[in-house]
Amino acid sequence: MDGIDTQRWATVVAVPAKEVHMTATRWSILLTIALATAIAISTLMPPTQVDMPSGSDKPSHFIAFLALALPLGIMRPRWSAVLFLLFTIFGAAIEIIQPHVGRTREVADLIADMAGTACGMVLGLVAASGTPSGSGTPSE
Repeated sequence: MDGIDTQRWATVVAVPAKEVHMTATRWSILLTIALATAIAISTLMPPTQVDMPSGSDKPSHFIAFLALALPLGIMRPRWSAVLFLLFTIFGAAIEIIQPHVGRTREVADLIADMAGTACGMVLGLVAASGTPSGSGTPSE
C-alpha cells in the first residue's frame, strides 16, 4: 500500500489501518470517475456561442486534468505511470471525438491535459511521501 498515513487515521478512528486505506482508495476512485465524467461531459457538449481568444482554454485543460490525477496520485502513487497513460488516452479520445460534436481538435489541448496529469501525479507523490511515517503506508 502507498499514499496517505492511514496508520495515524486508524488510531484516531479506532479501525484497522488497512480498512481506512482501502476506504480512502475507494473514495479516490469514485472521485476520479466523477471528475472524468464531468470532464467528458463539459468537453463533448456542443460549443456555446461565446467567442474566446485562441488558446484561452489551455489553463482549464491543465487544471481539470491536474484535479483528475490528484486523488489517485495521492492514494496510489505507485499507479502513477499507468494512470498517466490512461489519462493521456482519455484526453486523446476526447480530442478525437470533439470534431464530431462541433468542436475543434487541438494537439495543444492534449498537451495541456498531459501537463496537468503530470503535475497532479507529482503533487500526489509529494503528498504521499510527506507523511509523518515516511512511507505513507500503514504497518501490518
